[in-house]
Amino acid sequence: MGPAGRGWGRQGLCLLKRRLLLWKLVAVVFAALLFCEFLIYYFVIFRCGWPEVAAPARGGEQVPVLRAMVLADTHLLGELQGHWLDKLRREWQMERAFQTALWVLQPEVIFILGDVFDEGKWSSPQAWADDVGRFQKIFRHPAHVQLKVVAGNHDIGFHYWMSSYTVKRFEKAFSSERLFSWKGVNFVMVNSVAMEGDGCNICAAAEAELLEISHRLNCSQEVRDSGSCGAGQWLPPSAPILLQHYPLYRASDANCSGPDAAPPGERSIPFKERYDVLSREASQKLLWWFRPRLVLSGHTHSACEVLHGARTPELSVPSFSWRNRNNPSFIMLDGAQDAQGQVRSRQWLYFRRDISGRRPAPRVHGRAAWQSLPVCITETVIGVVSLQKEQ
Repeated sequence: MGPAGRGWGRQGLCLLKRRLLLWKLVAVVFAALLFCEFLIYYFVIFRCGWPEVAAPARGGEQVPVLRAMVLADTHLLGELQGHWLDKLRREWQMERAFQTALWVLQPEVIFILGDVFDEGKWSSPQAWADDVGRFQKIFRHPAHVQLKVVAGNHDIGFHYWMSSYTVKRFEKAFSSERLFSWKGVNFVMVNSVAMEGDGCNICAAAEAELLEISHRLNCSQEVRDSGSCGAGQWLPPSAPILLQHYPLYRASDANCSGPDAAPPGERSIPFKERYDVLSREASQKLLWWFRPRLVLSGHTHSACEVLHGARTPELSVPSFSWRNRNNPSFIMLDGAQDAQGQVRSRQWLYFRRDISGRRPAPRVHGRAAWQSLPVCITETVIGVVSLQKEQ
């Protein structure tokens, strides 16, 4: 073979090597995207599970255990303030995290503690319909799984923006149910935006409805033939779990700690009543009316564990959206009645996403076991995969 033929042969071999390198690069990028945007959710959540705690027995039979998943502040972006790329990215992350957890963990009930949308308080009828359609796609679930949604200020407006129209629109999309009982556990879903205490029409109606529910719950723990309660459908004889958007009153997050709490520089900032948290009066009303077993709230976008008085714990659930924080989270609640018919919340598992790569020692806070929900860093094609797990 002459020099010209050898030259063409070398050029062909060089071109082939370049093509192979290109295909390898494409394969690496594709594999990275597939893993970081899809498979990582299964890889991590498969390592997690519900707490292995023996269910209480009553009359020689095991009491059924309720498994609930709790989210807050998804803030689906609207047509006015949401950039399409930001919307696409954040909603994809929430959809994959939610659908993977739903398939792997198989909760029976899912609660979302308000601020489902970012612009529900002012969105047009068409924009509202579009947002509800996107919500139903992202948080789709099997028919046997219950999905309950509580109203937040971004869904119906702050108190002075709230109207009968926005409240009814929300209730039409997500139900106006305030009391939900499942496997012996009572849940009260509070429209905390209406707990202003100024006697407005919406506020007065909301408080009257809560008083009626309180009466029914109190009657469920009395003798069945009591004349003060009369006839009617009896509820499980257990203290309820309150579900609401606004937290009960606390001065600040100064006593909150942990990786999912607010940043240290923000924890000492005082909360404003009726804006960041409920007022003292509204908080005392709810605690007095229901004497709840547990309170679950959102709104602050950060985690916090608070004990009201000497007997009522409250967990503030961080935002589930990557747009609001870098470690969005959800809570898994495992609950059942004990032998005396009282609800025993057996364990709370708290999942969070972290990209630090650290592996801290296991920790347990009371009945709350804390774990991490890591994901890939895909903002850069070649990123660091965090596989942190904290328990």
